[in-house]
Amino acid sequence: MKYAAYVGSFTFQGKSKGITIYDVDNETGRFVKRSEVEQDNCTYLCVSPDRKHLYAVVDEGVTTFAILPDGNLEQMKLTKIRGMRGCFMDVHPSGRFIAVAGYHDGKMTVLKVREDGVVGEITDEVYDKGIGSVAERNFRPHICCTLFSEDGKYLYMVDSGIDQVRIYAFSKSGRVELKDIIHSELGAGPHRVLFPKGEKHLYILHELKNTISVYDRTVNEKGVPSFEKVQEIATLKPDYTVASAACSLTFSPKQHHLYCSNAGENSIAFYDIDAKTGQLTLKNILPISGDYPIDIEILPDEKHLVSLNQDSNSLTFFTIDYHASTIVMNGLPIPCDRPNDCIIVPYGEE
Repeated sequence: MKYAAYVGSFTFQGKSKGITIYDVDNETGRFVKRSEVEQDNCTYLCVSPDRKHLYAVVDEGVTTFAILPDGNLEQMKLTKIRGMRGCFMDVHPSGRFIAVAGYHDGKMTVLKVREDGVVGEITDEVYDKGIGSVAERNFRPHICCTLFSEDGKYLYMVDSGIDQVRIYAFSKSGRVELKDIIHSELGAGPHRVLFPKGEKHLYILHELKNTISVYDRTVNEKGVPSFEKVQEIATLKPDYTVASAACSLTFSPKQHHLYCSNAGENSIAFYDIDAKTGQLTLKNILPISGDYPIDIEILPDEKHLVSLNQDSNSLTFFTIDYHASTIVMNGLPIPCDRPNDCIIVPYGEE
């Protein structure tokens, strides 16, 4: 199996064209640059469940690309979202809807995906409301993450501005209805949510508090989920002195481990996951050799990881030693202007 890595970047600074395509070298655990695709300020990327289409959040909305048999991209259509540039999105398990998070305008936009894989019309819009803490950055809605449930019946919306994760029922027509709210501590700044397979647990990354909260998930006889907090664990060492923000949260491919990046301290924290309880055990927190690691990805072999360092305009690569609980830098950094997000996609025949 061959893999392509797609990296989205800001284009208003630096020399990036928007999306850089890399070949993934599975033996060395590194990327080899192939080409670039012009897009204005690509902030986030995701792929359709059948891996035939790549979706990119850009200035004007969402761009649909066909993923060609060789891993290259062919632009199909740009769809506007009637709002400011998004920062995150998720694809419905059916592949028929996309939910875009809007940090700047506090808006979540749900769009239908056509039969040909192209993002089409808007089916619902939510302008979040509320007041957060008095902190300068955290006083109004900032939607920074959307996540569909595994069965597609619910849509989770993370609002760091008002410290809430809102849970919406999701209809077959692409409409949403608020069902529940998970409240974080004021000023904690929830930033990302993740479910493991089976959705028995929920992980919430708090950007400003630098913690991960673990919740048990249960479902009543009507199929409505509820959550009980069972753990909160830090992403930084107790003696840290640099102002930091938790940025990225990701599983290893087999979901035995969880990784988090910290900007400011410029580090990665990684944890073992208890298969039964979902609770986390911190293994180590180590430097990432770059400035502002906005995103991290674990390579398909689970032996290597890449950090996207936005302020140092670089990608840094590491070999993971699970027995020693360390990561070791794997070669020199690769230049990449203002990277935001990375997604690794298999292509071609197995």
